[in-house]
Order: sequence, then structure tokens, then C-alpha cells
Amino acid sequence: MGFRCGIVGLPNVGKSTLFNALTETQAAQAANYPFCTIEPNVGQVGVPDPRLDKLAAIAGSAKIIPTQLSFVDIAGLVRGASKGEGLGNQFLGNIREVDAIIHVLRCFENDDIQHVDNKVDPIADAETVETELLLSDLESLEKRVPAAQKKATQGDKEAKIVASVLGQALELLREGKPARLTVPRDEDEARVFAQAQLLTAKPVLYVCNVEEEAASAGNAFSARVFEKAAAEGASAVIVSAAIEAELTGMEPDERMVFLEEMGLSEAGLARIIRAGYALLELLTFFTVGPKEARAWTVHKGAKAPEAAGTIHSDMQRGFIRAETIAYDDFVACEGEAGAKEAGKLRQEGKEYVVNDGDVMHFKFNV
Repeated sequence: MGFRCGIVGLPNVGKSTLFNALTETQAAQAANYPFCTIEPNVGQVGVPDPRLDKLAAIAGSAKIIPTQLSFVDIAGLVRGASKGEGLGNQFLGNIREVDAIIHVLRCFENDDIQHVDNKVDPIADAETVETELLLSDLESLEKRVPAAQKKATQGDKEAKIVASVLGQALELLREGKPARLTVPRDEDEARVFAQAQLLTAKPVLYVCNVEEEAASAGNAFSARVFEKAAAEGASAVIVSAAIEAELTGMEPDERMVFLEEMGLSEAGLARIIRAGYALLELLTFFTVGPKEARAWTVHKGAKAPEAAGTIHSDMQRGFIRAETIAYDDFVACEGEAGAKEAGKLRQEGKEYVVNDGDVMHFKFNV
């Protein structure tokens, strides 16, 4: 599995330009006016991972298949979105369907690109969007929690769980805090909380869109965003959407030369993916053979049968064991045969917790 990230922000902060560059398409029209993106554009990209290329080279794999990541370009939010302003209800509904929010903030000065508030202030921009998400959640829970509390007094067990966990979230929202600070006490509360699909429960990655000259070290605007992220326990990355757009269509060698000239060691996509993986607590495992080398994604803490299930449900249902080699061992032993001879190939059972970089082969019977 991959994960689905919604790109949000105020109009004209560089969302669609970033989306086009990341997905190497022109699917999202980038224009200097609000609401140029009305229907959400979705782009699938392969997650770059040099380990996959290395494994394929060792195994002589005919095909290389990276794991996939979905980017959803969601139109710009404005004040009053929670009340329907600027097609707000539709936009908020699109955000509800993603796993994480990539919040693009304008951290550059450019008189040629209009800002909806006629000033560059990424912190104020962030607060505008966050307020609309919070108000939407608040309106939802102020209807749902009292109803659950009433049912709970009548002995409804499920309603008691709903009243407890969503009541906690409602109190946070009333204090102006995001629902993601809610701490479910058990699996039932965690299930109810997830089913509520609260907008402010989504993990957030702040993307500071800076001018080309600031792509390496950032600027005063991005420094303020990093301070905000640190205070919230959130993450932030610096990206120049303009540079990412220039990289589109370049050959790999050309890209590296261009990035070095800009003082960068990698493209913004790699930084966003790495931060996104950490945000969602994801890891990658591999399957390798002569036909293909392939990357797969699971959540940290996933056990071997769950990993098998990402390939095919029958593998999870009929799971027997997982032949497992750590990535470093696979490389050091120059493949599966060498790893087996060196005693580095392990037979793991149903309780094995998958590690990032594991090379796995599943035995199953259905």
C-alpha cells in the first residue's frame, strides 16, 4: 500500500505547481487566480528508493516496481470554507478522504503573484486554514456528542465509547486545539475516533514553498514555519515549487547536475516522501526475484501476515512463514543464495514484526 496525501493551502501558494512537478504531469492547471483547481486532481507517483535499484541489480530483476504514493491536489481554502464559502464544503469533503495533509505555505515574495490577503504571512495563512478545519469539526461534534451522551445514559455501550472519545475531542476543539491531540484509551476508542474522520485529526506536514535562492537553507518565512511545527510536534520541509517544475522532464544525470548547481542533494519529492513516511509511521519491505524487484509499504508494527496481505489477501489468509533477509545482509552477501549460505536467511512466523528494508518471501497455503 502507499498513502494518500491531500495538498491544501490558500489560493496562489503554489499547490498546483507543486502537484504538477511532483507527479510530472500538467493535470492541475496552474494559474494566477483563486479556484483554478475545482475538482481534486489525483496523481500516482512511484516512491524513489535507491535500495530497490540496488536489490534489482544484485538479483538481475527484469522489472523494478516501486511502491506508489497518491497526491491529491485540493483547491485553495478561504475564510468561511466551513460555512460553504468558496465551494468550501466540497473542498473540506475532499480533505476528509486523505490520510495526511500536506499544507503548502507561501514563503516567498513576488509582486507578480497575487495573495488573497495582499501580504505574505505563512503563519497567518496556516491559521486561516486550520481555523476552517477546526470549525468544521466543531460543528460536526457539537451535534454528534450530545446525541451519543443521551444514548449512553440509556445503556448503549457503543454510545458510551463515542461519547467518551469524541467528547474529549470536542473539548480540545473548543479550546482551539486540533482533534489529533485526543488520546484513545483502547482499541474500541481508537476505532471510533478513526471512523469520525475529523479533519483536524489528520497528521500535517508543512511544506514551505520558497524562492529558488532559498531552496537550500530556507528564509525568514520558513524559519517561522519550522518554529510553529516544532511547537506542535509536527514536521516541516523546505521546497521550491519553481525548482521542482524545472526538474520535470529532465534526465537523471541532468537533474543531479541541476540540483548540485542549486546547492541541493535531492529533489523536493524525496524530502516530502521521507517526511510523509515518518508522519504516517510507514516502512518499506521488498520482494526480489529474476522477474521483478518490488517495494511494498506497511505501517510500523505490522506483523508478517499483514505484510503478506498487502501483496494478496490469500497470502495473509493462508500464511505459513516468511523467509526474511535484512537489506544490509542481502547486499553484503550479494543475494539470496549468499545470504542463505551465510545463515542470514531467517524463517519468521506469524508474530514477526516487519523491519524497514526486509527482503521477504512468503510461504502460504489456501
